Amino acid sequence: MADARDLDIAMDAQSLYREEIYTDRKVGTIRVMVPVTTMGATDPARPVLYSGEAQIMTQLGPLPISFEIEAKTLAEAVERYADTAKVAIERTIKELQEMRRQAASGLVIPGAGGGLGGPGGLPPMGRGGGKIQLP
Repeated sequence: MADARDLDIAMDAQSLYREEIYTDRKVGTIRVMVPVTTMGATDPARPVLYSGEAQIMTQLGPLPISFEIEAKTLAEAVERYADTAKVAIERTIKELQEMRRQAASGLVIPGAGGGLGGPGGLPPMGRGGGKIQLP
């Protein structure tokens, strides 16, 4: 187990940002990351970053989705929010469908590195037969 004294948890003073949050209270949220100096002043040498947040409802409840928005201003980020959110939501839905498909297949492939019992899947239940193994 790692010792807390071995962790590098120092903040990078050259990478500080002030976070501003904007929402329309209906659809989503835009987070604006404003670069700042160690004194808290805006750092014009670094770009402002914009990210959006949305939620989709699943059978297990709301699933938050975060995505970067390529923009130079808040107005531009607001304008691009919908299209960027749609792409992020579509990508998330495809990933969920793929995860569901993989879980439904239920195949355990020896030596695949996943599954129960370590690198080969399930551990052997004795000698010889009774198991189907795929090459």
